[in-house]
Amino acid sequence: MLLDDALTQLTQKSKRNFSQSVDLIITLKNIDLKKPENKFSKDILLPHGRGKDVNVGIISDRIPDAVTKSDLEGFSKKEIKRLTKRYDFFLCEAPLMPLVGKVLGRYLGPKGKMPKLLVPNQDVTAMIGEMKRSVRINVSTSPNIQAVAGTEQMPLPQIKENILHIVDEVKKALPKGESQIKDILVKLTMGKTIKVELK
Repeated sequence: MLLDDALTQLTQKSKRNFSQSVDLIITLKNIDLKKPENKFSKDILLPHGRGKDVNVGIISDRIPDAVTKSDLEGFSKKEIKRLTKRYDFFLCEAPLMPLVGKVLGRYLGPKGKMPKLLVPNQDVTAMIGEMKRSVRINVSTSPNIQAVAGTEQMPLPQIKENILHIVDEVKKALPKGESQIKDILVKLTMGKTIKVELK
């Protein structure tokens, strides 16, 4: 099914009383994930954002209201799990990265949520703004990529543009490009997948 037709079908069939996300699923082929050079993680800035708010956690000893070194050292396992669930992305100062790896790594790593480096003298507000409009793709243990491309409330042309942008960025990140993409599917949060063709 063509992407335009699939998106129309998805949104017309939706009967939920909340705004569902439009998810993009890309399945890969001919990629050996036992080889480190084939694994990658990438933040993709969407042309039209995700269509809903995204929570960004700050880990810093110099920014007000951020998670600090002493917070990390004092967190219980329950607090760590709550923290990792609360935020979609994290930004962290370089000096605290080793501690984050030690304390949060086992929780953030499998979820593809390891922090992005908070660059000194960079506008933190601008970085947060970009992250709120981004999705992170992660290829490490499974040849499947799933990313939010928007919500059903967004105009269909915007969702389509987001999807095409994600696919293009995935092609660039794959060792052998487009030839390693097996299938492209779309779905709503609570819906069934539809296989699509991009033309």
